[in-house]
Amino acid sequence: MSDKKLGITKRVRVTPFTRRVEQAGVKAYTVYNHMLLPAVFESAEADYWHLCEHVQVWDVSAERQVEVRGPDSARLVQLMTPRDLSKQQLLQGKYAPMCDSAGRVLNDPIVIKLAQDRWWISLADSDIRLWGQGLAQGYGFDVEVFEPDVFPLAVQGPKADDLMARVFGEEIRSIRFFRGMMLAFNGVDFYVARSGWSKQGGFEIYVHDTSLAEPLWDELFSQGTDLNVRAGCPNGIERIEAGLLSYGSDMTEQENLFECGLDAFIDLNADIESLSLPALRAMADRQTRQYVGIVFDNPVDFSSVANTIGGFDVLDGDRVTGEIRSQTWSPRYKKHLAMAIVQKSWLAGRSQVEIAGQQGKIVDLPFSKDSLQA
Repeated sequence: MSDKKLGITKRVRVTPFTRRVEQAGVKAYTVYNHMLLPAVFESAEADYWHLCEHVQVWDVSAERQVEVRGPDSARLVQLMTPRDLSKQQLLQGKYAPMCDSAGRVLNDPIVIKLAQDRWWISLADSDIRLWGQGLAQGYGFDVEVFEPDVFPLAVQGPKADDLMARVFGEEIRSIRFFRGMMLAFNGVDFYVARSGWSKQGGFEIYVHDTSLAEPLWDELFSQGTDLNVRAGCPNGIERIEAGLLSYGSDMTEQENLFECGLDAFIDLNADIESLSLPALRAMADRQTRQYVGIVFDNPVDFSSVANTIGGFDVLDGDRVTGEIRSQTWSPRYKKHLAMAIVQKSWLAGRSQVEIAGQQGKIVDLPFSKDSLQA
């Protein structure tokens, strides 16, 4: 790990849980939506194994909410995404990537319907509030668009159900994926959803009363001693193994949803008013790039193909044919995993690629057990 320090100023916001995160021994932060997001506690690998085997509490306050409220709120939120939200139920969340009029990805949030005229857009790392305010003004919608004081706390891992049931009651176990309930803690109802940025399972608690932030953290730890509860954070090893794309790293506003393999979240034939649908319909069969996984049997030193901080070229001779956006050594599968966006013309009929002197197998995303164990 680098010994460079992150300078914290007023431009980077702390959270209601930061004191507890510090007490838990956080070793590194990143900045996400202008807010501190813990990145490492013990080590990336130790954090990974603990997440896969036990239960962790994550300060994901950086997962900011954009609230859209008012008579035209459903119209505005639908305008921002090509996914049909017309049948979304109350307290349901939907993964709803947001795209501009050219079909390019601006964010990939979870959209939560709190009421007919009240929605939360639970953000990845980009400034969507200003875009939403601009659209509302330009279209003359009767809405408010603002960032409320809501600070999500995630409980993730195979023992998450047991811990959450002790704090919020047994009904927590009945919540389905991307569904939520209003559940009380110390007499205050919080929106609690079965969601979170890992494949290990768990929940997110949307804390809107900051006076209860530290008491909730403390209660989770008090109730989880025998479950080996620990502070944690989104883990790069685990999310790459799961093939979860990270906005800002794996996909940016230079990509569209087809290139990223997210076309399942485009409702091309829906009768909805969506800013990006005309462009996405026109480009559906004209893609020139594709996301793939690459599996190496041995650790790879990518420094020889680095092009930016964290970016690595896929080369065919001297010709750049793609870019690896994320990569990690998997301690579970004893493979080096990479996620890359490459030219489809280069990919056609190809199953192997050599990078930094190592032969890698090209596979579909998300990674499957067959592709990782072969």
